[in-house]
Amino acid sequence: MNIGIIQCAKIREALASQHGQYPAMFSTLLKQADPTLTYTIYDAEKVELPDNVDACDAYLITGSHHGVYDDLYWITPLENFVCKLHAAQKKVVGICFGHQLIAQALGGKVIKSPKGWGVGMSTNKITLHKPWMKPNCEEFNLIVSHQDQVVELPKGTEILASSDFCPYYMLQIGKMLTIQGHPEFTKPYAKMVLEEDRKEILDPIRYEKGLQSLELKRDDTLIANWIVNFFAA
Repeated sequence: MNIGIIQCAKIREALASQHGQYPAMFSTLLKQADPTLTYTIYDAEKVELPDNVDACDAYLITGSHHGVYDDLYWITPLENFVCKLHAAQKKVVGICFGHQLIAQALGGKVIKSPKGWGVGMSTNKITLHKPWMKPNCEEFNLIVSHQDQVVELPKGTEILASSDFCPYYMLQIGKMLTIQGHPEFTKPYAKMVLEEDRKEILDPIRYEKGLQSLELKRDDTLIANWIVNFFAA
C-alpha cells in the first residue's frame, strides 16, 4: 500500500537534524504496524498535490505550525483536495493541523482555543469503538502541541475519543480519521520543542505540567496499529 503524505510544514533544521521531518517521523511510526508500506511525499506549502485522487492508495495530512484559518495561498487548494478525497471515499488520516484542516474543509469550525496551549502528554477516553480499533482499550495517551481546536463538527462526524481539554480529539468523518495528538512525536522531540519553542510563551505552571506529563506512557504503537487497520479496513 502506498500512502501519500501531504506535508503541511517543515520542522526547523535544529530539530529536524536530530529527529527528522514529518515524513520520516510517520514512516518510523507506521513501520511498527506495517513495514511494507511505501510513501509518496507532497509539499502542501508548494501546492504540490496529486492530479488524481487515486495517485495513492490512501493519504495522511501532517501537522503544521500554521493555523488552518490563516490566510495562506496553499490552504484553499488543500481544502479543495480534501473535499475531492471525501467525495471519492478515499481513506485519509489527518494529524493535528491535518485533523483541523479536514474538519474545516468539510464544514466544521476551528478557532484558537481560549483554553490556550495543549502541551505534553494528553490522556483521552474512547467514546465510540470501531472494528479497526484493535487492540481495544478504553483510553490512550498521545503527545500534543496545539493551541487551535475544532469547535464545530462537520455533518456526519463521529466522535471516537475525547478529553476534558479537547472534546473533539479523535473523529471519523466518512472514510477520514482525524486525531488532534501527534503519534509520530517521540518524547525527546516533544521535550526539545517544549524547552526551546514553547517555554517563553507558556505560563510557568502549564510548562512544568507539560514537561512532567511526558513521564506518562506513550501509546504510539497502539495508534500506529489503528491507523494501519483503518487504511486497510
